[in-house]
Amino acid sequence: MIPPFIRYAGVGAVGTVAHYVMLVLLVGEFGTPVVPASTTGFVLGAFVNYALNHRLTFASERAHRVALPRFFAVAGVGLLLNAVVMTGMLAVLPLHYLVAQVVATGVVLMTGFLVNRRWTF
Repeated sequence: MIPPFIRYAGVGAVGTVAHYVMLVLLVGEFGTPVVPASTTGFVLGAFVNYALNHRLTFASERAHRVALPRFFAVAGVGLLLNAVVMTGMLAVLPLHYLVAQVVATGVVLMTGFLVNRRWTF
C-alpha cells in the first residue's frame, strides 16, 4: 500500500505539471508578469488536484458539495501562500522565477497535505 503522502505528492505532481506549463506559457509567450502567471497556473493545478485527490489519494466518500468548497478554501490559502513566497523570494534573492516556484510549491505541498488530510477529505 502506498502511504497517503506519497499518493498526495504523486497526484500533486500532475497538478504541478499543469501549473508550471501554464506559468511558462504565460510568461514566455504572452509576457504575463510572473506572480499573476503563477497564480493562473496554480488555479489550473488546483482543479486537477481536487479531482485526483478526491478519488485516488484519499478515496473520499465525502460528497463533492462538502469536499469541494473545503478543498478550494485550502487551495485559496495555498494560493496566497504561493504568491507570498514567490513575491518574497523574488524581491530578496536574485533567483530565476522557476527556482522560486519550486520552493513555493514545496511549502504549499506540505501545508496542503496536512490540512486536506484532516479536514477536506
